[in-house]
Amino acid sequence: MKFRIILAFVGVLFLASCSSSRRVTTKTNKGNKIVISESKSKKIPSVNQVKHVKKLERGNKTLNKHTLQYIRKYAPLAVLEMHEYKIPASITLAQGILESGNGRSQLASKSNNHFGIKCHKGWTGGRVYHDDDEKGECFRKYKFVETSYKDHSKFLSGRKRYEKLFKLRMSDYKGWANGLKKAGYATDRKYPKKLINIIQTYKLYEFDKFTKKDLKKGKRASKKEKEKPVVVKKKDSSKLYKVKKGDTLYSISVKFKISVSHLKKLNGLTSNSLSIGQELQVN
Repeated sequence: MKFRIILAFVGVLFLASCSSSRRVTTKTNKGNKIVISESKSKKIPSVNQVKHVKKLERGNKTLNKHTLQYIRKYAPLAVLEMHEYKIPASITLAQGILESGNGRSQLASKSNNHFGIKCHKGWTGGRVYHDDDEKGECFRKYKFVETSYKDHSKFLSGRKRYEKLFKLRMSDYKGWANGLKKAGYATDRKYPKKLINIIQTYKLYEFDKFTKKDLKKGKRASKKEKEKPVVVKKKDSSKLYKVKKGDTLYSISVKFKISVSHLKKLNGLTSNSLSIGQELQVN
């Protein structure tokens, strides 16, 4: 009897160790506590994102370079999450681009939080504080960007208020964009319009068509897609402005005598949201 108990215990430990090596993160609820463990992810197969970005660049030279860089870097991760959680890759990517300012916001660059997910009750992971709807709000902090993507998927799929979204077709990104706003993901009334604009401008809907079979083929494609990374010039520290309380894009543009659209383009911004302490290039 004792031997059987020991054997069963060893088996459980073996299965647990195998599981942790396959997943970027695992999240469990213990009572009202949200526990998250992080481990470095394996290389993700290509989804022809390099080819996609090149095609966009040929068609429109004015597209935001930071957004294109974001797509090249995280499109495979969005597709991978799509097949596990049934959230359109276009929606995940567009939210990541919008919420993180192309991965360049203070919350994204310092805390790897690409979706603006707040701590909420029971969160036991890392945390950081930023002014948002209220002053000094608590946001989740991650060790890896992959964990942020995984937590975003679990955040949507694990809450009843987003339940209706999962009944939509995978190609219905407009329904998802509007549904997220109705379910309370964002307070910005223009949130759906912004997501849809990003998806259509950068043709992110193409990634929603990527099947599991294509994902397996992507392992071979990734070897052929090697090219020099997009070079983004570093900001000149003498031309940086640190956002203060009460600042808006308009007030900053007036102060430095540049247009709001040019200010947004310089900094790869897709919305008018700013956070205190955020550094902006102003000329």
